[in-house]
Amino acid sequence: MTHDQQADAEHTIDATLYRPTGRRETKPGAATGVHLDPGAKVPSATAATADGPEHTSAPFAYDAILLSGFGGPEGQDDVLPFLRNVTRGRGIPDERLEEVAHHYRHFGGVSPINDHNRELLAALNVALDRAGLDLPIYWGNRNWAPYLDEALQRAAADGVRTMLAIPTSAYSSYSSCRQYREDWADALEASGLQQTLRIDKVRQFFSHPGFLQPFIEGVRAGVEQAIAAGHSLEQVEVMFATHSIPTADAELSGAGLFTDVDGGGYAAQHLAAAAEVIAQAAPEVAWQLVYQSRSGPPSQPWLEPDINDAINALEQRTAVIIVPLGFVSDHMEVMWDLDEEATETATERGLWVTRTPTPGVHPAFVDALIDLVQERIEGRPVAERANTTTIGPWFDVCRPGCCENPRLGFKPAIAGLQP
Repeated sequence: MTHDQQADAEHTIDATLYRPTGRRETKPGAATGVHLDPGAKVPSATAATADGPEHTSAPFAYDAILLSGFGGPEGQDDVLPFLRNVTRGRGIPDERLEEVAHHYRHFGGVSPINDHNRELLAALNVALDRAGLDLPIYWGNRNWAPYLDEALQRAAADGVRTMLAIPTSAYSSYSSCRQYREDWADALEASGLQQTLRIDKVRQFFSHPGFLQPFIEGVRAGVEQAIAAGHSLEQVEVMFATHSIPTADAELSGAGLFTDVDGGGYAAQHLAAAAEVIAQAAPEVAWQLVYQSRSGPPSQPWLEPDINDAINALEQRTAVIIVPLGFVSDHMEVMWDLDEEATETATERGLWVTRTPTPGVHPAFVDALIDLVQERIEGRPVAERANTTTIGPWFDVCRPGCCENPRLGFKPAIAGLQP
């Protein structure tokens, strides 16, 4: 067994330790405030980011990494408590939650997201070893075990005082960025560590070439498969899919830099990523950005078009390639909304259809996450950071008011300028 193989085996064993040993059903409650050091502009921040620079050029030696996931149920009994955590504060009755629960129950009540994060945790540990970085990784979820406050308690008990957080989401919006920052604030307060731990976050990584590489390879392979199945390039449509969000939320994403873009920074970032993928993978093929997984009331505007509507509207196309551009791994929105519903819609239309892989633990994606850590440890100048789209590199410290949710009201958040 080589050294790398031995490291792989050891870290795979370590990753299996992150399995619930008890049945805690409730995530930490909302924080009532955040810790702000005298003179600091960014709550619970390290010395490198406390003044709130857009991009920090100060080298900083972090004690550990915080891998932050969405979380998911791991059995039928977990499904409703998990969904209550996801929708906390919105007053949604269990009867309505059951309408979503059947997606999970179709797969035995198990979301693959936790196992994917265990695999990512193991892969990151190996990659850190290869990069010569002696940093432990603590994994905590927002909505199911292992919870964030549990991860922070373990870290503090191990002597950790500064952490660099990696959210498993690449884009700017309330649910994909701001809510992580709020949940970190909640976890710090719930664990009593507001004045003990300092947490920064890596930049949104939608523009990192390592994040986009798996999608580029997937589109190339999808086009080759479509051609082999008898479809010409003119008959192929690439649909880049991401989670829909309320248009009011979308308008507040992206630090106010994209008021001229329908869908704000959230849409602009996806469009920039999609344009880069198609330029490298299949520039002759038609493409569009589509949305999925809408969950709001009919009276509330959400980003459109829905992927199923877009498929039904296709003309002069015989093949569809679905690219889950908004997701880092296969989880319920990919498995149900794309692999089941969107695929069924395409099949009913008589279209050839395939869905490309998510980044998962693709080596380029894992290395990209390590690179995001290295750029912060080194204080790498922004001009030297990996970036391959017309937008970016994104901010190290979230700007004031970015990605707020006006319907839920202001909530304390860290890793960004107040309010």
